[in-house]
Amino acid sequence: MTNNSKILLVEDDQNFGDVLRSYLELHDFEVHLATDGLQGLSMFKKDNFDLCIFDVMMPKMDGFTLGKEVRKINSTIPFVYLTARNMKEDILEGFKIGADDYLSKPFNAEELLYRIQAILKRSTATPEKEDETKDFVIGKYHFNFPLRKLVFDPENPENPVEKLSPKEAQLLKMFCLKMNDILPRSEALQKIWHEDTYFTARSMDVFVTKLRKYLRQDENIEIVNIHGNGFQLLVKEEEESQ
Repeated sequence: MTNNSKILLVEDDQNFGDVLRSYLELHDFEVHLATDGLQGLSMFKKDNFDLCIFDVMMPKMDGFTLGKEVRKINSTIPFVYLTARNMKEDILEGFKIGADDYLSKPFNAEELLYRIQAILKRSTATPEKEDETKDFVIGKYHFNFPLRKLVFDPENPENPVEKLSPKEAQLLKMFCLKMNDILPRSEALQKIWHEDTYFTARSMDVFVTKLRKYLRQDENIEIVNIHGNGFQLLVKEEEESQ
């Protein structure tokens, strides 16, 4: 982790926000505090941050809406949600938007610190070089991993190019490397999310659903759930389906 990483903290409880900012500043973070969603979005547009921390329930603009707006501007910046609610629906909504983590109030400040450090370490880590394959053919799709581009029937110039998020690209590459074989859930969680928990597992489910949508134009492609184990990217030969 790089010292003096810049964090945008958006928390409508001024007292709590001040305490949390002071705690993080003691650990060499530069923290900018906003007290509502609109102010947070304005600050995000005017500066560059390494990580964001958003409360969910806020005036003027809630944390989920703020997260969506931030994702339109920057598709890769990591962010964490804080909330007094512990509903599974809220947790899944946060991960669908693209959150990297989710903590329910009250929480231990030291735990938040460790989570922030882990997220920043992952986001700045040098990619592993265990497999140098850059291009994959998935049925009628072509997938360029470094550029995170997925296109259906690339011979047709009119077909749009789908730009994947970093996690979507990493997960699709793991599926490609184990095409027609089982990708253990724990292996993907440890490699991409760096921990195997209920919350990261739900996040992975969201990303698998997104990949299914991206690949839906080829009826010979299917991502199936192997109960109790993981997932399998099945790619049938065209003659098999005829």
